[in-house]
Amino acid sequence: QVQLVESGGGLVQAGGSLRLSCAASGRAFNTYAVGWFRQVQGKEREFVAGIAWGRPTTSYADSVKGRFTISRDNAKNTVYLQMNSVKPEDTAVYFCAAGTWSRILRSDGDYWGQGTQVTVSS
Repeated sequence: QVQLVESGGGLVQAGGSLRLSCAASGRAFNTYAVGWFRQVQGKEREFVAGIAWGRPTTSYADSVKGRFTISRDNAKNTVYLQMNSVKPEDTAVYFCAAGTWSRILRSDGDYWGQGTQVTVSS
């Protein structure tokens, strides 16, 4: 069982930066791929970024490429999402999830956090 807790959300101005953290507890977290997703009320959940385990493989949605960076610190059981040059359309609840790489890329996961709100003002 893996428990995930997101933090770092908040209000930021357009063009600014924010770093989200996904802290994990439980066994074998470092053997899971981890993804960041976001959801706006009334819309479907959207894949943002993912990072594999055991190899330096990442994937990003086109909408965030070049602006967001996902990374993981296995020693701290934490995955980060560095968000730069944020835009109002980045406003959403951001979730992290752990699972197999193929499931993460399908916007799915075995374990989910509770989400953290990110609001970008124009």
